[in-house]
Amino acid sequence: MTSIDETLLPDPLAPERRGWRSADLTRAAFTVLMVWFGLQLLWSVQSLAILVFLATLFGIAVARGVDYLERFRIRRGIASALIVLGTLGAIGGVLALTAPTLVSQGKVLQQEFPAAVDKVQTWIDSKRGGLLGSLISSAAGTVQTVDSAASVAVSGAPAVAGQPSRAPAAGAAAGSKPTAGAVPAAQPESPTAAIKRRLGEGIGNATKYLFSFVSNTLAAFAAFVLLIFLAMYIGAEPEVYRGWMLSVVPAGSRAQVRIVLDEISTVLRKWLVTQLVAMVVIGTVSFTVLMLLGVKAAFALGFIAGLLEFIPTVGPILSAVPAVLMAFVDSPEKALAVVIAYWGIQFLENNLLIPYLMRGEMDLPPAITLVSQTLMTLVFGFLGLMVAVPLTAAVLVPLRMMAERENAREKEMVKYNKTQRELMRADVTPDVVMGEANRGPVDTLS
Repeated sequence: MTSIDETLLPDPLAPERRGWRSADLTRAAFTVLMVWFGLQLLWSVQSLAILVFLATLFGIAVARGVDYLERFRIRRGIASALIVLGTLGAIGGVLALTAPTLVSQGKVLQQEFPAAVDKVQTWIDSKRGGLLGSLISSAAGTVQTVDSAASVAVSGAPAVAGQPSRAPAAGAAAGSKPTAGAVPAAQPESPTAAIKRRLGEGIGNATKYLFSFVSNTLAAFAAFVLLIFLAMYIGAEPEVYRGWMLSVVPAGSRAQVRIVLDEISTVLRKWLVTQLVAMVVIGTVSFTVLMLLGVKAAFALGFIAGLLEFIPTVGPILSAVPAVLMAFVDSPEKALAVVIAYWGIQFLENNLLIPYLMRGEMDLPPAITLVSQTLMTLVFGFLGLMVAVPLTAAVLVPLRMMAERENAREKEMVKYNKTQRELMRADVTPDVVMGEANRGPVDTLS
């Protein structure tokens, strides 16, 4: 009998796995449960999560300045505090210098705004004969239908257009006898009781408003202080916090995650710097254009335009509304000129300023930007609108990197398949090639 050397045999194949084991099911259930718990926790502290994201956004920009000051042997903690406090001091100084103008022109805006709205309404009423008039009439008919339904619900009788609705009488007519089972009319309130009641209601409303105002102010101040300190800490030691984030990542994936985090920090820093520069430029240009057009409160309107520039897409539209209304006080032609001017400013910004500052680091499609802003506004309110664009940019960074890697793999696969097809189709005659003109084949091996 021939003996077989078992060392020469190949290793046995591993048994084929079929279905999920109990350990896999337990691990998947635990993962789903932790994700659900994390989302619930994030939803319960949504304001704090948005605040931390804003602090991280500002801290990334501060860290770049700290890296520069570190070359002069300034400690990172001191450099971070100098940058943050110096920036706040510069902003406070500018506001202190421009405060008198802002206050005076703010009063002008407050006084002229009702007149601007009334003038716009008068102009719309004068255009009721055309297409605009038909649209306004249809809208007015809808509002009148809603009002009629509301009057029916309140009074119990349908309201006729142009006639006031008839409400049931509060009491019986003078001299009539009360019927059996009728509810007696309420006794008239004495003047003293009426005064006490009105004073009590006024004091109660004032107290509620005061406490609400104080609580909101304290909450805003506390959030601002927390934002400042978080930005200082993150800017001083960004590697520490990135190390904590990488500590929960498997060792084999840390290199790729580190690259993604670096790319996200670069994109967010450039976005923030771009927005700050755009705020200054748009505010200055808007003020100059409005002043040349002779619009009232040009400085305050330019300040509003620069401030709302921090919110892309939506902010410029919101800042254009008061400027157009203030121009409408003088004439509709001036309002049209303001609309054209604001459109031109946004066109130059989107096609010259932003591409020059970003240099291709972040290319967000307008549809994705608008959808993300709408979604974040519906879910988180105004704070969600503020962080919608940078948060979308941060989410798209790993997706873009994955897309680039898969596109490169696809190109290599297409190139390899094309080469294989060409080799299969080629006629292999390596030893005979065509010679020069007027000569026959040449044997390359001789």
